[in-house]
Amino acid sequence: MPAPALAPALPDTPAEILPGLAELIASDLAPKVVDIDLKGVYPGDFLKQLGALGGLGSLTPLECGGTALGLGHAIQLIEEVSKECVSTGFLLWAEYALQWYVINSANRELAAEMLPKMARGEVLGGTAQSNSMKSCVGIEEARLKAKRVDGGYVINGVLPWVSNIGPEHYFHMGATLPDTPGLVIGLMHGSTPGLTLAQNAHFIGMEGTNTFACQFRDVFLPDSRVVCHTDDFSEFRDRTKSAFILLQMGMGLGLVDACVAMMKRADKQFGHVNRFLDVQADALEAELDAARAATYALAAKIARDGSAPHVRETLEVRLAGSELSLKAANAAMMHMGAKGYLSNNAAQRRLREAYFIAIVTPAIKHLRKELHEFDTAACALSQPELEVA
Repeated sequence: MPAPALAPALPDTPAEILPGLAELIASDLAPKVVDIDLKGVYPGDFLKQLGALGGLGSLTPLECGGTALGLGHAIQLIEEVSKECVSTGFLLWAEYALQWYVINSANRELAAEMLPKMARGEVLGGTAQSNSMKSCVGIEEARLKAKRVDGGYVINGVLPWVSNIGPEHYFHMGATLPDTPGLVIGLMHGSTPGLTLAQNAHFIGMEGTNTFACQFRDVFLPDSRVVCHTDDFSEFRDRTKSAFILLQMGMGLGLVDACVAMMKRADKQFGHVNRFLDVQADALEAELDAARAATYALAAKIARDGSAPHVRETLEVRLAGSELSLKAANAAMMHMGAKGYLSNNAAQRRLREAYFIAIVTPAIKHLRKELHEFDTAACALSQPELEVA
């Protein structure tokens, strides 16, 4: 069978990406963006309605209730939502990340039970993998500790910030076992006995993302809820990492697109003076086009080859996405001028969202560390690219 094209034609408009998407964004997201940002309103109803349209199932096989439209389609959906609100785009990424781990789990009973509910938006949830990702590359120690017991594991520890969760949500977490390499990854429900969720911090951005501190006190993780045991962790990481990270590009692409549009609107009135600014809309739009092309071509390669051969390229694309987001949001603020300081103006919100894209795991410094380790052959995932015939 011939290999698929590396940059397949993808739908261009929201209606082509998902019927009903544009209408849902206009009616149930756009009017709430300021409240999501400033009042911490959680857009859970929007996510559930998106799931009912089929907008959460792109990665999930048809037999598990998904649409199986692929990684590129999932990124497009995150991009369209992020054009309006990066907080909600981030929550959509979390929904896909939640499913992606279950999709790639050897626990097929868990997948058969949970994926249809997740893909349809009947249950929501996120991923508590920030600490796991950072501990795997030596940035910080693993915060959760596991002990093997009959029928499962007992988990103890604290995760400071986990998003898109709550008492009725699911999330997956990673914990270490004594003197054992790798992590055990499990699917948790927010009401699990021994698990305490606390909203003990307020943020200047992303306030509406249902972000909680999670304290585990002798929390039991049954084998039936294990996504990955320690002896499968290396292979599990290899087959999940690239897509997990590349999905985040939807946030950056959507934000940059919104910044270009904002700059063009501002230039209709102030173009005579904005032309003296360093970054212009047309040049930024060309960089956005290049970033899009790189992202969706890489998504096609990951879909074809799997994750492991494309980790380095994914880190490079994701780093470029963070840097372009910062550049675009700063440019939009400069083009808007004093209006950008208004509390309900999108310019200052986009600037805060851009910093989030640059800081959320994997942050810019994390990405640069991993790329350095690839270049010095110090990374466990450092390996040559597959040769494609």
